[in-house]
Amino acid sequence: MVIALDGPAGAGKSTVARAVADALGFTYLDTGAMYRCVALAALTRGEAPDRVATSVRIELTDAVRLDGVDVSAAIRDPEVSAEASRIAVLPAVRAALVTRQRELIAAGGDWVAEGRDIGTVVWPEAELKVFLTASPEARARRRSAQTGAPYEQTLAEQIERDARDGSRAQSPLRAAADAICLDSTGLRLSEVVAAIARLARERMANRPALS
Repeated sequence: MVIALDGPAGAGKSTVARAVADALGFTYLDTGAMYRCVALAALTRGEAPDRVATSVRIELTDAVRLDGVDVSAAIRDPEVSAEASRIAVLPAVRAALVTRQRELIAAGGDWVAEGRDIGTVVWPEAELKVFLTASPEARARRRSAQTGAPYEQTLAEQIERDARDGSRAQSPLRAAADAICLDSTGLRLSEVVAAIARLARERMANRPALS
């Protein structure tokens, strides 16, 4: 089974996806980490992002590894985050990473894949699609608490990123037509995770029996 979890920046997708995967015994696919790896490699090596996207080796296991080196902390640097947001709109970068993401999922197994275009582009066949969102203010507060950046600055950057993600020519941020929209503004993490896990179990229970 594949659970596609999409939504805007600051909606808590990574935290929720990881917790849902743990609750169900699924594998968590952090597509955002892949873009951050490309951004980090481009910044540190001075190479073009489109070239990096097709040449680097990215491993998403117990840690995020870039060409064998653990970069779990390095990819969360604010400069890397900003660069990842910038390169994510580049068609060549998106095409390269979407291909990698599809290959991982197609290899089999149960996945919770999170990003901004999982249910619309990467894996439209997902059995459960959830579009996780929250009010801009709630998302900015969460991100500010996570990074330590001032709230007003975080809110302004987030509004800019929302506009960029929603208007890009390739894979714009939008909910799939058959996605379930879940607003987490007034919900605790445990409530969001329980809701998605319940939906997944219902879908699995309603699968046609094999003949």
